[in-house]
Amino acid sequence: MSSRPHGAAPFPTGDGNAPNFPSGVPILPLHSLGERIAILGPSNAGKSTLAVALSEKLGIPPVHLDQLHHLPGTDWRQRPEAEFAALHDAAIHKERWVIEGSYSRLIPQRLARATGVVVITSNHWRRSFRYLKRTLANQPGRAGHLQGAKDSLSWRMLKWILFETRNSDVIYAKVLQEFGLPTVQCHTAAALNNLYRTWDLPVRR
Repeated sequence: MSSRPHGAAPFPTGDGNAPNFPSGVPILPLHSLGERIAILGPSNAGKSTLAVALSEKLGIPPVHLDQLHHLPGTDWRQRPEAEFAALHDAAIHKERWVIEGSYSRLIPQRLARATGVVVITSNHWRRSFRYLKRTLANQPGRAGHLQGAKDSLSWRMLKWILFETRNSDVIYAKVLQEFGLPTVQCHTAAALNNLYRTWDLPVRR
């Protein structure tokens, strides 16, 4: 795993005045999000799995930004920044896409092209458990896995999940206000499960 957790830039701390997502908002119909869907969320929230499910449902190949940001066949070694940015921009300029990943420095140009957004956040303890489970299982076939890479436990990643992305929902809410895109928000495991049921998405076993 890379020394910086999946190459993500640190989230701004926030000033306490950032708007939060409202609770109890009905889930929008899937078609209202259009054919360029950005999935945002902190590490191990379920973005990759959702991207695959949406891909199968819509017939649109998924794009996993972690795969673009790291070199295949390495232990999550990062590409040069300019190369990654070029791959990112090439992906978002296609007519149809489901792209998962945050990389906050590239979010503005991604949302400028997106037709809809899904935001997934969940309890940091739950995300830590997901990280430990997938790392120890080391399943090459899991959604978003880097070809030829081996998942290994990183205390830096655990720190990132437990402390540095705990308030990510506030940050995403603030960013999305600027774009006014149709947005679906899932901030608990129950909400994400409800999303799969509502949109009749295939569930990975």
